[in-house]
Amino acid sequence: MTTEYSGTGDPARSLALLWRTREKPSRKGGDLTVDRIVRAAIEVADAEGLAALSMRRVAERLGVGTMTLYTHVPGKGELLDVMLDTVYGETTRPEDVPGGWRGRLEHIARENRALYLRHPWLLQVATTRPPLGPHVIAKYEYELRAVDGIGLTDLEMDAVVTLVDGYVHGAVRGAVEAAQAASRTGLTEQQWWYAHAPYLEKVLDPRRFPVAARVGTTAGEEYQAAGDPARAFEFGLARILDGIEVLIRDRPAGRVGATGEVTGG
Repeated sequence: MTTEYSGTGDPARSLALLWRTREKPSRKGGDLTVDRIVRAAIEVADAEGLAALSMRRVAERLGVGTMTLYTHVPGKGELLDVMLDTVYGETTRPEDVPGGWRGRLEHIARENRALYLRHPWLLQVATTRPPLGPHVIAKYEYELRAVDGIGLTDLEMDAVVTLVDGYVHGAVRGAVEAAQAASRTGLTEQQWWYAHAPYLEKVLDPRRFPVAARVGTTAGEEYQAAGDPARAFEFGLARILDGIEVLIRDRPAGRVGATGEVTGG
């Protein structure tokens, strides 16, 4: 699987693109803009995967010469940063979400999961050095506000957001892989299970694997597949939020400072 890294482009050029501080009309390419280039690049990645993404392939999709793109975007590294920032702007951010902080985090987690399902190539981008664009920062701001004022320190707020986002990133991979397997093999998960289940029953000895046989049979009958990524996601998300709730509930009485000290109370 191809892995790309965000933040590999020239910092000044990437930030100028992300914040659109230097975009100028160009005689080459007619009405070509950074936005059009980025949208075409996202379409290529969505349809063909990240491995297919190149400046040349984007130019072909737009019907222009490859060198024309370079009058707007310095290179693939900077383009990838703007692609990431653009798709991060797709998540909805309502002000009023029922359920308090827990409901807000559930909304954020499900929006992020939906984003990965729309753009599976996101799973192939390492973002330890995130593109510091307007949509990325707005998303971070919204996610932090979900847990602001509930008794966490600033560092704990950042850690909670990182925990939830990291959980979604890992948990959604199974759903993406299941969808890709179905499209590449022509078999749904249910069809695959029906084809294998009769043979598995013949070879799986309950005396040798008593727990696996019992639990696996129960799960297989319930899911009609080897697993249920959506149900696993919801179960894991609930347990993550349960843990955060314990952290808040067990907070010592008093005012929590930004760095974690407790005063008063």
